Amino acid sequence: MSAPLPVVAIVGRPNVGKSTFFNRVIGGRRAIVEDRPGVTRDRNFGQAEWAGRPFWLVDTGGFVGEDVDPLAVAVRDQIMAAIGEADAVVFMVDGRDGPTAGDERIAETLRASGRPVILLVNKLDRHPEEDAQHDFWGLGLGDPLPVSSASGRGSGDVLDAVVAHLPERAPPEEEEEILHVAVIGRPNVGKSSFANKLLGEARTVVSDIPGTTRDSIDTPFRYDGRDLVLVDTAGLRRQARVKEGVEYYSALRTERAIARAAVCLLLIDATEEVHVQDLRIAERTLEEGCGLVLVANKWDLIEKDDATSAAYERHVKERAPSLAHVPMVFVSALTGQRVRKALDAALAVADRRARRVATPEVNDVIGDLKRRLQPPHHHGRQVKLLYATQAGVRPPTFVIFTNEPKGLTRNYLRYLLNGFRRAWGFEGVPLRLLVRGRREDAA
Repeated sequence: MSAPLPVVAIVGRPNVGKSTFFNRVIGGRRAIVEDRPGVTRDRNFGQAEWAGRPFWLVDTGGFVGEDVDPLAVAVRDQIMAAIGEADAVVFMVDGRDGPTAGDERIAETLRASGRPVILLVNKLDRHPEEDAQHDFWGLGLGDPLPVSSASGRGSGDVLDAVVAHLPERAPPEEEEEILHVAVIGRPNVGKSSFANKLLGEARTVVSDIPGTTRDSIDTPFRYDGRDLVLVDTAGLRRQARVKEGVEYYSALRTERAIARAAVCLLLIDATEEVHVQDLRIAERTLEEGCGLVLVANKWDLIEKDDATSAAYERHVKERAPSLAHVPMVFVSALTGQRVRKALDAALAVADRRARRVATPEVNDVIGDLKRRLQPPHHHGRQVKLLYATQAGVRPPTFVIFTNEPKGLTRNYLRYLLNGFRRAWGFEGVPLRLLVRGRREDAA
């Protein structure tokens, strides 16, 4: 097994362009960028590569010095944690502002950390005509590198300097799939607290203010011999309630996190009635082809007996029959009760989502299902199921060849899918069924 990827943290005062630089290096708009301070609060991980050297790049919130506001203190703690984890630090300053007292305080912190530091002077869009980078020599952190995060000018020189400071990484013995597990749900159901308890450390800012997590926060870790990325997402509100700006882009990033996840852990507040939005999020996840585990949080606050959990699960699935096959775990993010069981359930779903069934076995099951219930007639003709095979995984996708594709009704296709679930135990996994036309004499 090869060593973990090295980590590079981006730090600096608010609004100096850290997230813009992060997005440019990652190759997409993974971090929220808005022209006002305080938008990025957590450590946001993204995998980058330069000159054949892969590494994790970490976007952090703006360093605000000695502010006593509880949220600002939490953000500062997250920045210090990012520096502590980093193999190298990119310290970004604003070339238009010149050196500030805030920059001096951050430089002092970085010198004390002992980490290699690349000093990056941003917003020098007309370099080399403008040379404000020389004003930052006094920070005592070596050669200031000019860059424009907005245009990308100078980024290559910065990345050359970054990889020069990274430790050598042994080649992997074998390539392993890195599973993305996303923690999703409505605002303030305990997603960040759940993720923190699961990871065993404070990886994201937790607050009782709804909407504290704005980005989708990627945290790589290793569990039970497997490389995983846990994605803590912003809460998904009803579309009519999503405002413009930061909240809109937070919702967009959560949607993208669902699209790239292997499995989603959907947190539901067990102290409240199940919301329609909970069910919409669940259905959206399955539509994306993502595996799903329902996680009833705050279970420690419920008065219960031996039948309470079964009654609660039955109530949820009666409201949404499409979730009948989805496993449910009852947890407390506050106490840590069963949070690991939720992750175990997610990994089991991921394995089922990657399962491939041999073609003879598929056709044997199709034959049994036909004997129990024949397909309906279509325009006076008998509909025949001629042949079936599994065409893909993640999610499992099956193709059925028939003489009358339009004759297979939605109800009969649902009957076939339910039969597949009973035969192969695809609990928590969306299944896709494609119908293709084929002549009987070609079967």
